[in-house]
Amino acid sequence: MLYDTLPQGIYIIHENPEWIPPFKEAFDRAGVRFSEILLTQGGITLDSTPPQGVFWSRLSASSHTRDNAFSKEYGRALLAWLESYGRCVINGSSVLELEVSKVKQALLLESFFKSQGVDFKTPKTLAVFGKKSLLDVASSFTKKLGNKPFITKHNQGGKGLGVRLFENIEEFRDYVDSSDFELPIDGITLLQEYVESREAFITRCEFIGGKFHYAVRVDTSNGAFELCPADACQIDSLDSKLADSKVDSSGDSKAESTKRPALAGAACEVGVGDKFSLRKEIDSKSPIVRCLEQFLTVHNIAVAGIEFIESVSGDIVVYDINTNTNYNSTLESKIRESGGVAAADRLVSFLKEQFDKQ
Repeated sequence: MLYDTLPQGIYIIHENPEWIPPFKEAFDRAGVRFSEILLTQGGITLDSTPPQGVFWSRLSASSHTRDNAFSKEYGRALLAWLESYGRCVINGSSVLELEVSKVKQALLLESFFKSQGVDFKTPKTLAVFGKKSLLDVASSFTKKLGNKPFITKHNQGGKGLGVRLFENIEEFRDYVDSSDFELPIDGITLLQEYVESREAFITRCEFIGGKFHYAVRVDTSNGAFELCPADACQIDSLDSKLADSKVDSSGDSKAESTKRPALAGAACEVGVGDKFSLRKEIDSKSPIVRCLEQFLTVHNIAVAGIEFIESVSGDIVVYDINTNTNYNSTLESKIRESGGVAAADRLVSFLKEQFDKQ
């Protein structure tokens, strides 16, 4: 279908129907109508005027893992069309570019922190293009880190793609030379310092309309999680991943599983509900929150979940911006039951407010 024939309304632009039900329930609770633009097909007439309305982009960096690799390209075209006609786009073109590049996220965060003169940090990170020089670069990187553990990530991530913990360069060499090695969809592998947390949790702050809504403490005592609303996956060291292939003649594994809370996304939709709790001591007046709100304003990001870790050295290390944020359903239900405003409900109110301004 051609999207220029759509009626006026509130639209969610996305490519993954599995992520929509919690938002549909929130729209239903509010009695607000919405429609979906499932961006796996369709088209636009460039000289045709787009429909009036509010268009919330939930395009994801992980779309290629669902056989929707071109959805990001469709999104670039669709958002450019909507924006060229002055339509209200929530998390527009510039935000999509941030979503699909952890390199850009890290650069913008580090630059902003420096410009504000704050002490918040980002992890030391190298971006390696292709596979040919990966081992050489990693070897040099680990020496600069003092041969401490490090992790890898895919630049175009989502769902914790490519997030692995390596205790040393030898483990990494085994991985790169194995059939398990995953070349990122854009060919860019990130090498990142492993930041040890002071306590076994990470914090995720949710922002709606560019304003702080709540902070979630996510327990990582049993290992970290991949950021995915459908998979609860612990991130083990390479030894545990390859244990089955390293069994000696006595039947004993030569590898011992090691679990560490690593710098991966942690707000997983599936899993034990008590892993997620509100950090009520963090509010809109907290320095990190005020700084991140300013960052979101500068970069025109309306809806996002931003994760940070408090390190053993006392630093606040910000390591992930997710502009395609999902909310933990167990925590959201508890908030509503206690008389609070769940994030999904606040989001619907925000979208309705923007629509009423049309």
